[in-house]
Amino acid sequence: MPNPRDLGLPFPGTPGPLNAITDLPGLEVGHVTLISGEGAHAVRTGVSAVLPCGTSGAHTVPAAWFSLNGNGEMTGTAWIDESGGLAGPVMLTNTHSVGVVRDAVVAWGRARGWAEQWSLPVVAETYDGFLNDIHGFHVTAEHAFTALDTASGGPVA
Repeated sequence: MPNPRDLGLPFPGTPGPLNAITDLPGLEVGHVTLISGEGAHAVRTGVSAVLPCGTSGAHTVPAAWFSLNGNGEMTGTAWIDESGGLAGPVMLTNTHSVGVVRDAVVAWGRARGWAEQWSLPVVAETYDGFLNDIHGFHVTAEHAFTALDTASGGPVA
């Protein structure tokens, strides 16, 4: 898919060398895309992981959130409001996979010593029901683990 700037769309500012979110030092991105089938039971979904401080360790970074459409589900926002910080990844997945991805992030963090006492991970949804069998529960904990484990800097596909 072409980059919007490559299509001539004007944006203010100067992009980083990759023109990607990973131009931010230490930030890593991983994702799993699921594509199979056709018709009413087509699978066109996935899960993405954005780790502001990479997979090397949990560091708290300043954070805030904003509801663009007033309807999207996002876990972990109450803690962001209270603390003003984010420790760990931000995950993106489909509407009906928020719960399984949230649980996977807790397990993943605990296995790395990130969540010693408690964890309130940030997992946001995007509705992909017009592309995907939204009721199929296709995203699993293993997909979230893979997105987290394969996160890296550099170009983002």
